[in-house]
Amino acid sequence: MNDKPVVLFVCTHNAGRSLAAKVLLDHYAQGRVEVRSAGSDPGSDLNPSVVALLEERGLDPSQEFPKALTDADALESDLIVTMGCGDTCPVYSGKRSVDWDLEDPAGLGVENVRPIINEIDRRVRSLLESLITA
Repeated sequence: MNDKPVVLFVCTHNAGRSLAAKVLLDHYAQGRVEVRSAGSDPGSDLNPSVVALLEERGLDPSQEFPKALTDADALESDLIVTMGCGDTCPVYSGKRSVDWDLEDPAGLGVENVRPIINEIDRRVRSLLESLITA
């Protein structure tokens, strides 16, 4: 039995938004939250602009790679955060979930991705606060 809340971030390719959210929450939570990410249609590579911005913040996304969403990941999660995958993200009855409507950073340069990462950062910090004070 896991005493830590389990958060699953899901986007389409698991290469940008959900990757950033996972790395950021993992960093801020410092082991207080188990963080996972997945994609409804995983890409083959991480988004280079997202990677560059995470590295710019002193974070290391090098161990991450796009992963497919599995029923097991979803069912083992306490909270599922979808990030713009719309109808391609399955709904899991009885699971707490929220949708963060965020622009897809695919194909965008660093300066256009920066505001997306800043917004993910803001939301991740707020989410963490709600998880550890609950």
